Amino acid sequence: MSDTVQSLSDLKDIAADIETPGAPAVKVSNAPLREQELDKQGRAYATGRRKDAVARVWLKPGTGKIIINKRDQEVYFARPTLRLVINQVFDITDRKGQYDVICTVKGGGLSGQAGAVKHGISQALSKFEPALRSTVKSAGFLTRDSRAVERKKYGKAKARKSFQFSKR
Repeated sequence: MSDTVQSLSDLKDIAADIETPGAPAVKVSNAPLREQELDKQGRAYATGRRKDAVARVWLKPGTGKIIINKRDQEVYFARPTLRLVINQVFDITDRKGQYDVICTVKGGGLSGQAGAVKHGISQALSKFEPALRSTVKSAGFLTRDSRAVERKKYGKAKARKSFQFSKR
């Protein structure tokens, strides 16, 4: 093997010399980079936000019960689509029915509140099980959805809509 490289084919030869087919592969540990963050009761806490809604979420091992503002999720979020939004995190991580969620949510409407609870559950789950962080992050659940209602401007009917034009 020579010390100088003249072309890319020389690099290919050098790489072939280094890697032998029967050699054991280098093991990469799957140890999480972060450590588990729990409170004194053994729960993971996180805050989720969406539009004007803010959700405070506590996650602990249990039977899959989700309580929002001291009410069951079926009562608080009557629409099935909103319950589907909340449970997306557990579906993507295969943890359905393994955690209890206690949540208080304020501000915004029901859709924003469901998004805030989902964001909070994702954050809390990644704190409880740091190994799941990459799965939740790749699905885009850890990123706060920053879209909000645009403010109304003066001289306009709404944020962008103008008043009706009258020629006469």
